[in-house]
Amino acid sequence: MTPSARLQAAIELLDEIIVAARDNGASADNIAKKFFKARRYAGSKDRRAVREHVYAAIRRFGDRPENGRAAMAGLAEEQPELRDLFDGSAYGPALLQGGEEKAAGDNIPGWLLDRFAGPIDGDEQKTLFDRAPLDIRLNSKKGGAKSTKAAWPEIEALPLPNAYRLPTGTNVENSKAYNSGQIEIQDLGSQAIIAACLPSEPKLVLDMCAGAGGKTLGLAAQLPNETRIIAADTDRGRLSRIEPRLRRSGANNIETLLLSPNKEGETLAPFKGKCNLVLVDAPCTGTGTWRRNPELRWRMTPKRLDQTVKLQGRLLELASAMVAPGGQLVYAVCSLLDAEGGDQTENFVKNHPEWRDIEVDLPIGRPYRKGTLLTPYQDGTDGFYFTCLEKL
Repeated sequence: MTPSARLQAAIELLDEIIVAARDNGASADNIAKKFFKARRYAGSKDRRAVREHVYAAIRRFGDRPENGRAAMAGLAEEQPELRDLFDGSAYGPALLQGGEEKAAGDNIPGWLLDRFAGPIDGDEQKTLFDRAPLDIRLNSKKGGAKSTKAAWPEIEALPLPNAYRLPTGTNVENSKAYNSGQIEIQDLGSQAIIAACLPSEPKLVLDMCAGAGGKTLGLAAQLPNETRIIAADTDRGRLSRIEPRLRRSGANNIETLLLSPNKEGETLAPFKGKCNLVLVDAPCTGTGTWRRNPELRWRMTPKRLDQTVKLQGRLLELASAMVAPGGQLVYAVCSLLDAEGGDQTENFVKNHPEWRDIEVDLPIGRPYRKGTLLTPYQDGTDGFYFTCLEKL
């Protein structure tokens, strides 16, 4: 493919990504995989160049462009070498015309700027678009620390037990350590939330928004085999992805439970008031994961944020009903917006005097509004807010 043809392919791929973002469709990565599968003539260098164009535009513009051409035309305003590729050639984009629409603006949507948690200033916001690191968690029940370190001499120990960092791009999933269940890929921030869940040894644990089970497996690795752990979620596809991970990990005390959306309480009724620990890793806008998923900004609208906040509040209420007296509730979001973090916690505690927040002793994170804030700038993690609450 010529450089111009690569740019045109990027425009077409961006068109699909923009529509999916608007309509809450497939992720950019999944769209790109399908896009290139249908264009097998594109070689590895072509695919790499197209992806670079696409993700440069996604990272650059916080507000969703009207279409792929507007996105790349806006990028060309800052990268003159791109302007020359709008050459009207057979497989390239048409010549740029005066007055045609071009994407513009900051890399954070303007309507979001005053909604971030207080400490997230300009310097903090810039790091939300840095390249994310590759963190792993050693499965302490499978050992392997020595062999893992031998396999990757460049491995870096992180300030939590069993947490390590590898150079970005390390082929972990084809390694012996990964396939034998000795390690799992997991951001240090997620590992910190697991650590905050473990002040005691609960008999019954509910991971109410378990997804593919990353935090569930982390809990199982650090709790006694006698602890019963329920991994629940409303998404059948995501929940099914825990099965191969369970087999690798060797955990035999995890049960999966599929919930019906808006009827979760019916299925969870047998656990009401019986759980010693409930983790709610709630659905959120994902502002803390922009390093990995910058397209999420294009999916956000004030209406979607409001809907998400309402869902979080409902799940928090539901989760609290599952906790036994003296038990703990951990609420977490990979978001740095006050509406999803501090506001949720403070409103909950205000309306439920039978609950109190618990101070967390971790080597990373900073106290913030009855919880803990983790950020790329301060902690080198994805962005998280979480709180630990105890039922009196």
